[in-house]
Amino acid sequence: MKKMTTNQTVLSKATNAPEEITQKDVSKAYLRWHFANEIPHSFERYLAPSLLWAMMPVLRKLYKDDDQLRSAYERQLLFFNTQLTWGGGVITGLMSSMEQDRANQEHQETAITMTDDLMYNTKAGLMGALAGIGDSIDSGTIQYIFIAIAIPWAQSGNPLGALFPFIGFALYQVMIGLFFARQGFSTGRSASSLMESAGVQNAIELLSILGLFMMGILAASYIKVSSSLAFEISGRPFVLQETLDSIIPGILPLAVVLGIYYYYSKKGLKVTRALLWLTGILIVLAGVGIL
Repeated sequence: MKKMTTNQTVLSKATNAPEEITQKDVSKAYLRWHFANEIPHSFERYLAPSLLWAMMPVLRKLYKDDDQLRSAYERQLLFFNTQLTWGGGVITGLMSSMEQDRANQEHQETAITMTDDLMYNTKAGLMGALAGIGDSIDSGTIQYIFIAIAIPWAQSGNPLGALFPFIGFALYQVMIGLFFARQGFSTGRSASSLMESAGVQNAIELLSILGLFMMGILAASYIKVSSSLAFEISGRPFVLQETLDSIIPGILPLAVVLGIYYYYSKKGLKVTRALLWLTGILIVLAGVGIL
């Protein structure tokens, strides 16, 4: 097998160089995210497939090597859930900028400061906070402003009273999302050096910890497990659930979550098998009167 000459090596490297990402690319990525937002919604990854589909044109411009492109796809396919415009807009733009820096570092074969963990922790730290802001402002305020404007038209029998809130709010969301995506991309142009600072690293770590707290809150809110076990001791009633609540409220849902996590860490992310095992165990415990 012939060795590549210096000219061939330089030519190959130039051919595989990442292309420059423009505001037009970022706008296209946001529009793809906007219109595919809830379509590929999955339980394991939530909205990550939508984000990956949005980012695909950007990633293909950046990574010419198949292995690098595959790694970028996997990086953007991790669990993701946020609000459509505030969270989705900012993060789509920011991820485009950070992927640009990562692609340049890989192509130039310099130290990778834009690591996978850094990008995901940034995304995970922002998605919850921005979702809360976006839901409060968009769904809790702006939407009702459009409705309030249209009420007099609807009362007078004008069809515009029914159409205006939907059309106006839809256009608002597209425009505000594009604005945030562009701003996120512009801000993220200096993300590579900014993210290396100790202050930002500490902030990301704190946001990651906050994200873990939020996951715990969600688990306690959505996982309902209680014990029906009750009997008498020396003529006095003993209710197991009341005793557990007085010691550590929510201990049973926590035990279920930790048990599933332990199963995943030992057996891998085999969701269907875990659900079948969990269903079988709960049926047995319910049958003997423990749950």
